[in-house]
Formats: sequence, C-alpha cells, structure tokens
Amino acid sequence: MSMRFTAKARSGMVALAVVAGLALGTGACGGGGGDDKKPQSTPAASKGGGSQPDTQEGQSEDPIAELKGPSGLLLQITSAVRDSGGFVTVNGSLKNDSGTKVVIPSALSGNETEIINNGLSLGGATLVDSKSKKRYYVLRDTEGRPLTTTGFSALSAGDSIDVFLQFPAPPASSTDVSFQLPLFPSGVIKISG
Repeated sequence: MSMRFTAKARSGMVALAVVAGLALGTGACGGGGGDDKKPQSTPAASKGGGSQPDTQEGQSEDPIAELKGPSGLLLQITSAVRDSGGFVTVNGSLKNDSGTKVVIPSALSGNETEIINNGLSLGGATLVDSKSKKRYYVLRDTEGRPLTTTGFSALSAGDSIDVFLQFPAPPASSTDVSFQLPLFPSGVIKISG
C-alpha cells in the first residue's frame, strides 16, 4: 500500500469521524427534518457496532440503481455522494425480495484476506471509473476493517437493512462510475457533490 493511499485513507477516516459526530449531534437534538419514516432493519443490522453512518441529508428515496443478486437479494443504491475529504459514500438498502430466509453469501466480502478476517461485509465492492481507467476498492480503517456495513448474516423474507460503503473519490470530472459487487450485476451510478 503506498504512502499516498494511506494518507488519503487516513484523511477519509478523519472526515468520517467528523461526519459521524455531526450526525450523532443532530440526532441527539431531534433534528430529523420532520421525516417520520423509520428505516427498515433487522436486529442483525444492529450488530455492526454502530458502524453505519446516518443517511446522508438530501438523499433521494428513489434508487439511482437496482441490482438483483442471488437468492432474491436486491441491492437498491439511493445515493453516491462525494465528500470534500476525498472519499465517496454510497448509501442504499439490501433487501430479501424472496419468500424465504436468505443467508448472505460470504462472497460479498470479496477475496482479500484482511477484509475476510474482519467478518461478513460488503467489502468486495468496487467503483470502476472507465473515464480514467481506474478501479476503487472499499476503504479500510487502521485495523483493516472495511468502511462498509458489517455484522449481518441473514435476512428474513421481505426484510431489508440500510447499507453504506466508502471509497476513495475518483477525479471530480468523473461523475458516472460502475458499481460492482460480487454475485450482482454491475450498475452505473452518478456521483453527486
């Protein structure tokens, strides 16, 4: 891993900590903007130890991409927001669209040993910028944990969990990128911000 990537990852972590602090402060003040809708989640989604940031303010409820995976899993991406800290946060939901309980495939974690050692996650996801011919992998913290939703193993029929993934940001001139997750077809998403 190059020093430049490490520095970018660290600056992303600092920005993440600031965003998380602001989100917690806003939540404690009751600042929900009058939105009474509560996100659907299962108890398994809570096992992530609070690693999921709150939904980005201004996030569209209509998906910008829908990807159908194995066993009736449906990934709906609702936003991809560029942050001034040098990263992109992708938000959405993973839903079990089948009529039976689905065990989340371990392949979603990817095949990198460091990510696999930290448990089931969406760490196998990538963003591909065909304009600059680069692939961006999910960021990691200093312990090697992927900066994505973790701690889920199965979804009951009809259940969904909110998910997030953070990547290094492509150049500002690149707004359309391909989102890829193992076992799912790829989809083009637009980065805002």
